[in-house]
Amino acid sequence: MRLTWVQPEDLLPHQLVQSAAEGADVRDITTRWLAAGGSTEAPVSGASAQPATPELRALARELLKELDELTPVWTAPEIPVLPLLEGDSFRGVERRVLEGWVGRAAGNLLGKPVEKIPRVGIREILGSSGQWPLRQYVTAVGVPDEVQARWPWNRRSKPTSLRENIAGMPEDDDLNFAILALRLVEKHGDELTTEDVAQAWLSDLPAGRVFTAERVAYRNLLDGVDPERAALVRNPFRWWIGAQIRTDVYGWVHPGDRTAAARLALTDARLSHTGAGVDGAIWVAAMSAAALVLDDPREVALAGLEAIAADSEIARAVHLGLSLADHELDDALDVLHADYGHLHWVHAVNNSALTAYALTAPDFATGVGRAVMGGWDTDSVGATVGAVLGAVRGVPSEWSEPLDNRLATSLPGMNQVSFDELAARTLAVAKENRRG
Repeated sequence: MRLTWVQPEDLLPHQLVQSAAEGADVRDITTRWLAAGGSTEAPVSGASAQPATPELRALARELLKELDELTPVWTAPEIPVLPLLEGDSFRGVERRVLEGWVGRAAGNLLGKPVEKIPRVGIREILGSSGQWPLRQYVTAVGVPDEVQARWPWNRRSKPTSLRENIAGMPEDDDLNFAILALRLVEKHGDELTTEDVAQAWLSDLPAGRVFTAERVAYRNLLDGVDPERAALVRNPFRWWIGAQIRTDVYGWVHPGDRTAAARLALTDARLSHTGAGVDGAIWVAAMSAAALVLDDPREVALAGLEAIAADSEIARAVHLGLSLADHELDDALDVLHADYGHLHWVHAVNNSALTAYALTAPDFATGVGRAVMGGWDTDSVGATVGAVLGAVRGVPSEWSEPLDNRLATSLPGMNQVSFDELAARTLAVAKENRRG
């Protein structure tokens, strides 16, 4: 069995990249690894094709520990106190919360069949079947057999996520984490701690349904690592997108209150991420709070940025994405890939730039379509873009009706929960926060 995202020989190439990005000198460790027969080619999907020998695996563990010791100490950012954004009446917020939940699911579902397929493959699939530019759920109808053979659909999502197969929202980690966040704030409110998040993961999330940094942090928790350090041990994915998919709800339970949303996001994100990974999570949470009261998605994205450092990599990426609003689609994607194509497809920085570009779209369909046509983390970017555009602009019926007001989830006691229930429970927490 080839386990993704945890085998030492597979983590090491990713860790060399991450440690170098944080300023560590990895030349000696790289030389020792190559001399022993290791590879510096990082497996794109999390696991190399062949297992390492016991000796090589033992060396990988040793070198991962050395890289941890070389990595500069990460200090959690200070969350600024931001003014409360005023906007709709609470009745308007009620609609926006529901549309945010539905939009998150719709955007996620759009990206699921082509997750892990690069931009060139997505373009060939869609172009060969009259689906480019993408404005509907993806279908296999009309895609030539040779194209499907060259670019296979995501194995897990093909039976549930192609247009002809949709029957309610299928299970996905992007929605699992949103539901878990709702349960966390229902139980703990703004007193939420990182240990609370860790306990909820171990209680409610199957290990096989967490990935990249979350899987590493999960492993660390089972190994007795304190939640405050779980992001820091043998974790090359700490700047990736995982924390960013977990924080919408923290904004939805604090309409207009970016500070409160950002504080909750930091509490959650630091369990598995540092640096750009945490900044991305804070940006999404603050942006989600803004999306309940502002009427322009571009202003929503900028309002979210005020919660993180102006000179951060995430801030620069978001500004680049927003600057491409008037570019033709292919030109904009060319710019994004020229600047960030060297990053892994699950990294937080490139996906934040794509998210920002997609948010400049004139309507929901164009926005979520851009998120997926960009060809990085298609389902996660689609989810975030769908949540923001859903809250601000609403979700058209052709996107919401196939979801059948229900979604599957791995969380115990929540399978086939309705979007109406999720929205009502989110609003109940938001109203309690307003009274408080």
